[in-house]
Amino acid sequence: MTETAQRFEAATAATIDPADLDRDRAAIGMLAASRSQELISTATPEAIRNFANGYGDDNPLYTDPRYGSTTRWGGQVAPQIMAAVLNAPLRCDKLPRELRGGSYRGIHAFVSGGSWEWFRPIYPGDTLYSFSGLESVEEKPSEFAGRSIIRVLRDVKINQRAEVVGVYRTLVIYTERKKARDKAKYGAIDEPSYSQADISALEDVYAAEKVRGGQPRYWEDVIVGEELGQMAKGPLTTTDMIVFHAGGYGFVPYGLKTGRLASKNRRRIPAFYIDNEYGVPDVAQRVHWDSEWAKAIGNPRAYDYGVLRECWIHHFITDWMGDSGFVVRQHDEIRKFNYHGDIQYLTGTVQGKRIEDGMALIDLAVEVRNQRGEATAQADATVSLPSRDSAAMLPEPPRELQRDALKIFERHAQLLRASVDE
Repeated sequence: MTETAQRFEAATAATIDPADLDRDRAAIGMLAASRSQELISTATPEAIRNFANGYGDDNPLYTDPRYGSTTRWGGQVAPQIMAAVLNAPLRCDKLPRELRGGSYRGIHAFVSGGSWEWFRPIYPGDTLYSFSGLESVEEKPSEFAGRSIIRVLRDVKINQRAEVVGVYRTLVIYTERKKARDKAKYGAIDEPSYSQADISALEDVYAAEKVRGGQPRYWEDVIVGEELGQMAKGPLTTTDMIVFHAGGYGFVPYGLKTGRLASKNRRRIPAFYIDNEYGVPDVAQRVHWDSEWAKAIGNPRAYDYGVLRECWIHHFITDWMGDSGFVVRQHDEIRKFNYHGDIQYLTGTVQGKRIEDGMALIDLAVEVRNQRGEATAQADATVSLPSRDSAAMLPEPPRELQRDALKIFERHAQLLRASVDE
């Protein structure tokens, strides 16, 4: 075995350390402000446009500031799910190391779903900060890798006025790379191959997609059981991964770096870098564009990000509801991998309608299936729509949560003033 192969094997041999699980259990319920910075901290008109374009959304509400001034929002706004990538460093008191949770070095992580609650729109000029905590952790058997650790992380997003913009709960699954490769649960999945007729049929789906846009979808007109239409995404390529990252996803605290910055990052988090076939240390994150590395952790080809499919689901919902609506919540579950070459088709139905706390609400169900007919993701969501006598109303954040936000932001301001005075 060559030296490169030996290093490669060593990089995939890590096992789940029970001490990490113990540290996680001790950290449940602890709140910590995020000291990391994403690629984007402030929503500019260009950043909003690029983020939307990064997952294929061309709605002028997000991409054209002039158009936004003609809507109820009075200007351009961001797709609500952009709150995930807006993050400025928030000064805070550090938690003791023993309350920061496990590190799970050398263990692979998959985003397997999430739940969003939104309370405020994001306008150009808004800077978002976040504070987070581990809500739960458990060990479970895994068909994919023998055993897994399932963590639920809660991230509270606040703006520069300390207003709660949204709350994001992420379900992340941690598995051992070697066990997943040895089990080879998905090893028999064939590579897709499309004829010109297949691609032509796909283009017809794209051509039929509709952005509701400025035509209001009134609550009174929505019928329980009606279908939401169809949206296509794919076939997935490395280009899609590049475009998604270019739109603003940086994935702190790891980050994708080049040159001297990459060298510094390798020294900071060496376990994140795994030798490729040339003996060059490269990011473990490359499972999303490097099929050879994806095979090393138990998949037949490179695959997408779970958060990319969350964005696709959000795109599907916002296209349907129109520019006068507001997504109150979105819960999604990633059921299967979306491999390079796969096409995803999104469909959905109206599950219910109700008036609650002055809001005219519509409950939706969304399903995502690939070209093999397999359900790869599902979601349920609630949107606030305008009625014929009222604009769409926004929910209020829980008072206790807003108090936490104010307290943490006040401490941020104190520490910031102290640093300026030094």
